[in-house]
Amino acid sequence: QVQLVESGGGLVQPGGSLRLSCAASGSIFSGSVMRWYRQTPGKERELVAGITSGGMTNYADSVKGRFAISRDNAKNTVYLQMNSLKPEDTAVYFCAAVRFLMPTYTYWGQGTQVTVSS
Repeated sequence: QVQLVESGGGLVQPGGSLRLSCAASGSIFSGSVMRWYRQTPGKERELVAGITSGGMTNYADSVKGRFAISRDNAKNTVYLQMNSLKPEDTAVYFCAAVRFLMPTYTYWGQGTQVTVSS
């Protein structure tokens, strides 16, 4: 059974917007830090944004001012609003739920493709 499911990816022109969603099982969403990563071929996986269960957020410098992460705890869903998209934002975007235990454990979604091109 899939516990993290991303949606909302697709093809968008430069300057456009997309909103990604990640629906999670309540058992792993509650109390977890939720993150969005992205990856392109030949590159290291990059942390794009994160949000704690209390709403504290952080962003990669490359997306600050353009992307916004949020979570709806009642719906067990995390979002990534992406504005002013650039071709370099093209990647597979992955949702992750991180439990900072000993050891730390991360649950991963399958990913959703975002392509920014004219």
